[in-house]
Parts: sequence; structure tokens; C-alpha cells
Amino acid sequence: MDSDILQVFQRELTCSICMNYLIDPVTICCGHSFCWPCLCLLWEEAQTPADCPMCREPSQQIDFKSNICLKNLVSIVRKASVRHFPSSKDHMCVTHKERKIFCEENKTLLCLLCSNSQEHRAHRHCPIEEAAEQYREKFLKLMRSLWKKIQENQRNLKEESRKINQWWYVHLHRENTKAAYRMLHPSVHEEEKEHLETLLKERKLTIQQIKKSKAKMLQKGKQLKKDYQELMKMCHKPYVELFEVSNWDMTENILFSVFLHMPQPVRPQLSAQPITGLRDELNHFQVNISFRNEISSHNVVLCDVRRLMFGEDDEDEALNSDRSNYFAALGDQIFTSGKHYWELDVCGSWNWAVGVCRDSVVRKNHTLPEFEDMFLLLCVKEGTHFSLLTTSPIFSLYIERPMGHVGVFLDFQSKSVSFLNVARSSLIWRYPIESLSFPVRPFIFHTSSVYLLYSQ
Repeated sequence: MDSDILQVFQRELTCSICMNYLIDPVTICCGHSFCWPCLCLLWEEAQTPADCPMCREPSQQIDFKSNICLKNLVSIVRKASVRHFPSSKDHMCVTHKERKIFCEENKTLLCLLCSNSQEHRAHRHCPIEEAAEQYREKFLKLMRSLWKKIQENQRNLKEESRKINQWWYVHLHRENTKAAYRMLHPSVHEEEKEHLETLLKERKLTIQQIKKSKAKMLQKGKQLKKDYQELMKMCHKPYVELFEVSNWDMTENILFSVFLHMPQPVRPQLSAQPITGLRDELNHFQVNISFRNEISSHNVVLCDVRRLMFGEDDEDEALNSDRSNYFAALGDQIFTSGKHYWELDVCGSWNWAVGVCRDSVVRKNHTLPEFEDMFLLLCVKEGTHFSLLTTSPIFSLYIERPMGHVGVFLDFQSKSVSFLNVARSSLIWRYPIESLSFPVRPFIFHTSSVYLLYSQ
């Protein structure tokens, strides 16, 4: 390749951020191209919305595919640059003054005469530039994986911050617990005192755990970014320097650190403390509920909550299964006053929702349009974990998931809807509904068409 043409190519294939050859180039919406790692770091640190480093045009897209054509051109030009200067000392054997080649078995640089020695004769050899491009690609793949870990760590940090901000939930749970005890005989006053003190202790311990977790994630984030920048420098190194032993040691350390020592979010959970006599008291208001008003498009309930709470677009595997496994329905009964208690069996279901909803929100085609005026307790599966949530407003509950039966207590007198972990006789959540003056119906969602109602 002519030296003048080579210089033109070198200039056009240079990243304007790092001023080196493009590595893993991407082309953004305005048409300009940059190293993908450079763009990631630049936009990660920017306080303003993403824009082009050259023309400042805002970019709505942040996830780009590699520009394969540019990537191949860069590789061709890098190889041509080495061949254009064959007498470079880095590429010549000191002993035989011959051009070096790469021994794939020993990962060393040899000349043709050295490679024919008894020690290396049976090994596979290839030109330096070919081997270097292969190893540069391996480093880039590691960088892609490392960047995903950096983003994962950032998401986990945000999750821990959200938990601390929402940990005033314990105060709400204490107030709900007090309300539950007010329905019972004064003889359990001492139990109530111990119950409330335990909640405060669990709150303090959990906040300490989350803060410790955040500190680990902050430290890990700094280390990951440092490793990422070191890999960037490595990818920009000349061919010969890519084969230095220190590079291999560093990549092994990064792999070990990243994939074996990623701090995981704390999953705080208040214990399901029993409230003596609570279920016996609620059984005085036991009613039999029948569900024959099946609702269409019922999968909207859990999918929308997942998207709002966790930013997930994909539905859970359980929600992608055969639609015949879904059951969502409204109760036949309409309640307008009084106190009513019923129990539902949710055992064996990954995703479920129970509670009540305003009768008027149900459309003629028996669909539920919005979460407004729906007072539900939901269980949503996230990977290998389960989360309890509420609607109106959408809120995470950090308490032990009920196994088996869930009790629903509708109280028009105190204008509230409460949920009971029947097996533990413990309170899960209590909705204080300020204006419960409208008719409501029981509601159930289940990922199995087989559900059980429990009544004495």
C-alpha cells in the first residue's frame, strides 16, 4: 500500500476521542464513528444526555452494533503499516536479523530460523500481525463482558439505594401491626411491644447490611472501570507489545476478579412474626367467595408491575407459558359495607395476585384497564427470587413470602384492606384506603387454572 494512501487511511480510521486506531468501531446516528469502549466511558461519565463528541448531535440510541466494515479496514491498515516498515527492530530477531513470527504453543516471538529449531519445529506458527489481531479480538470480547459487569454493578448500586430510600416501609409496617393488635384482646399487649421492638432491630441491622453492600459495590465499580481502561490501553498497543507476559497475567486476574467476586445485592426481609389470635378474630367475618367472572388479558397485571418496578421488558418464563395455565377472575360478590374475610390458596404458583378492585373499573368485556382502584398483594418471580408488591401505589414489601394460604380482610368500618400470612398468622400488608365508599369485588390471578378457596 502506498505510504500517502496509508496515511490517509490512518487519519480516517482514527478515533477522535482517544486519537488511536479505532477498536471495535461503532457508528452513531449522526454518521460519526468512534471506538465503542471510548464512547461507553465518555457517555457513562457525562452528566448531560448522550451526544456526538464531534458534532454534538443528541443520540437517542445507546446500544450499537460493531461496524464490521470499519473494523476490517482498521485491521487491514494496521497489518499494512507493519509490512510497510519491515526493518522495525521490534519485528526483527536480534540473533538472525530475520523478521519475527509468532509461536502459538509457547506464545513467544521467533524468527523463521528459530522456529525450525528442535524446540519449536513441531509447533504452529503464524505472522505477528495475524496473531495480534486474534488476541486483540479476545481482549475486545473480554471488554464487552467486563462492560456488562460494570453496568450490572451500577444497577445493583441503584437497587441498594432504592432499598434504603424505601426502608421507611418498616415504619408503615409497624403502624399496620399496631392496627392489627388493636383488634385483639389487651392481654397480648406485651407481645405487641416485643413485636414492634423486633421490627426496629431488624430495620437497623438491614440498613447496616445494605450500606456495607453499597460500599463494596462502589469499590468494585472503581476496580472494574480501572480494569476496563487497562484493557483499552492494551488493545491500542503495537503488535509486539500485545504478546508481553504481563498482559496475560493481567487478563487472568481480571477474569478471576470479575466473574468470581461480584458483590450481590442484599435481599432484606422482615421476619413473619405471628400475631396471637389474629386469624381467630378474622374468622368471625369469614365469607365464602366464588370466582366465575373470568377476566381476559389478565397477564397485564403482573407484567406491567414488573416493568414499572424493575425496568424489565421481557416477561417471566412462567408468563410466557401456555395461556391455559392462567386464571384471573373477579368474585361474584360485590361488597359495599361491613367486614369480610376470605382465604385463598396460592401454593405452587410463581406469580399471583389477590385482593379487591373497584367494581366500576371492570369494563364490559371483563378486562382490567389500570391499577388505579385495585388494592392487590402480588407475588412476582425475578430470576430465582420472589418479590411481594402492592398496587395503588406500586410498592415493594420486604417481608417473608407466604406459602399456602393468603387471607384477605376487607373492612369498610376502618376503610382498609389487609393481607394475612395464614400459615404464620402474621400480617403482610394493610391498605389504609381513605375513601373506601365504593363497591368492590374480590380479585384473583394465578399461574395455574387450578386454585383452591379455603373456608371453615
